[in-house]
Amino acid sequence: MPRLTVVEPEQATGDVKEIYEVFEKKLGKVINIFKGMGNSGAALRAYTGLSSALARGELAGEDREAIYLSLSEKNDCQYCVSAHTMLAKKAGLEDEQILEFRRGGSSDKKRDALIRFVFRVVETNGFVDDGEIESVREAGYTDGQIAEAIAFIALVTYTNLFNHVFATELDFPAAPKID
Repeated sequence: MPRLTVVEPEQATGDVKEIYEVFEKKLGKVINIFKGMGNSGAALRAYTGLSSALARGELAGEDREAIYLSLSEKNDCQYCVSAHTMLAKKAGLEDEQILEFRRGGSSDKKRDALIRFVFRVVETNGFVDDGEIESVREAGYTDGQIAEAIAFIALVTYTNLFNHVFATELDFPAAPKID
């Protein structure tokens, strides 16, 4: 049961209504996380602004999903894990790749270096050492992609924490539990 007010599209006004209309055009509906964020136009704009900006970035879609799935699993956010499992499948990722990301790694050495770097940033509150930055560079990531990865940490953390507080109800299939 959600712990904040659920703002349905027919109740939305102002900026929230405008953003909901975009979601309805793109997704066919307003999903539950956004019905919670709809309590605040600023909170909803924060999500859409950061998400839209990062979608135009340099990181490949698989890199973005690797970050989203690995951190969401680490943060125990069933909503985001389920949403991004579905999105990753739609983007053509194989089930094994998705499971690897959720387990915090990848058989692709470059992507594995990115996931390890992202985890170190979270674990150290950003106080990574020079060698950790050099390792992700040596794996093939540019400084721009490293900056985007850090921004993705912020986006994932925001949605994960929001879902924990809101107790967002799943509105798509639950991702299977992993060992």
